[in-house]
Amino acid sequence: MIQRPFWIQRIETAWEERPIVWLSGVRRAGKTSIAKMIPAAVFINCDLPSSAGRLEDPEAFFESFKGKGIIVLDEVHRLKDPSGLLKIAADEFKGLRILATGSSTLAATRKFRDSLTGRKKTISLSPVLWDECRNEFGLPDLDRRLLHGGLPEALLSDTKKQDFYAEWMDGFYARDILELFSVRDRTGFLSLLRLLLHRSGGLADITKLASESGLSRPTVKGHIEAMTVAHAVFPVRPFHGGGRREIVRRPKIYAFDTGFVTYVRGWDSIRSEDRGILWEHLVLDSIRASEPDGEIYYWSDKTGREVDFVLRRRRGSVDAVECKINPDHFDPEPLRRFRESYPEGENLVISPSIIHPFDRTTPGGRVRFVSTKHLFAGTGGPGERGRLST
Repeated sequence: MIQRPFWIQRIETAWEERPIVWLSGVRRAGKTSIAKMIPAAVFINCDLPSSAGRLEDPEAFFESFKGKGIIVLDEVHRLKDPSGLLKIAADEFKGLRILATGSSTLAATRKFRDSLTGRKKTISLSPVLWDECRNEFGLPDLDRRLLHGGLPEALLSDTKKQDFYAEWMDGFYARDILELFSVRDRTGFLSLLRLLLHRSGGLADITKLASESGLSRPTVKGHIEAMTVAHAVFPVRPFHGGGRREIVRRPKIYAFDTGFVTYVRGWDSIRSEDRGILWEHLVLDSIRASEPDGEIYYWSDKTGREVDFVLRRRRGSVDAVECKINPDHFDPEPLRRFRESYPEGENLVISPSIIHPFDRTTPGGRVRFVSTKHLFAGTGGPGERGRLST
């Protein structure tokens, strides 16, 4: 079993704050495998009928651990009353630590009528991060990660197996969308999902998506919200501060995994012109993993100048992030225009080819060139620990 120490450490850190950790993420992202890596944990597969029987009397079940220990409740949302079970564990058995896993967040199912406020920490598991791919998985081939994606089974496969992606999409609809959101129109939903995957990283045009999927605008909006809650897509809103020429409304929508982007586009190899937009996805994954509570935006104006990602910091300060396969192709002009309106903050260019960070002075200001591993400085994350500034 391939170890994933970054996520184990994140779970253990979360337990220092709350007795319940909810590990959510898309199907087959590795939640169960990570849960089984927790040392000395009692593992309960809630998909099994026998598990439901064991948990019918939660007080007796938790009492058997004598008020301490670690319990994994895998696929806990399959139980009849998961929120009630977790409340009893948190409120009545203070020494217990619970790891609950599921394909969707707590809010995705009506079974979780109680928010478990003050009792839980949520960790969203991404597909395999680029730095995990290079280090823990021993797969330093960027094109392979871009083409196959980051679900462990697909990533470890020697060839890109089309059946895997098709089966995943069917399972995602049947077990995450139909069950949890009662969406009955399978054809319309999957048609919209394919459109979003195909245009991943682009601006979302609800009217056009509705026309091409055969759905109404309200239905498209509702389906995108369900996909977002279930982690299949991640909308990135535009950053704006009142400038007349800024894009202020339309979000970009990113797919959860590059393997599905290349699957719906019919790609069986990666060309040089394909790498840029797919690299944006890996950078976005790393930003979300390194700063799980961060606010992520993009910036664009009506002349087409654009900054890939904008991270809000303290009042009046925002970091600008550009994603470049080749750092020599960085164009400072969009950054210069952005900094005319928002002068405070750090400027980063993130490239897979950078080993040691370096600085350049550009018309947009001082720019720090780094790799994704430097985003995890001081977090115990994958890759070498570095500093974003000197």
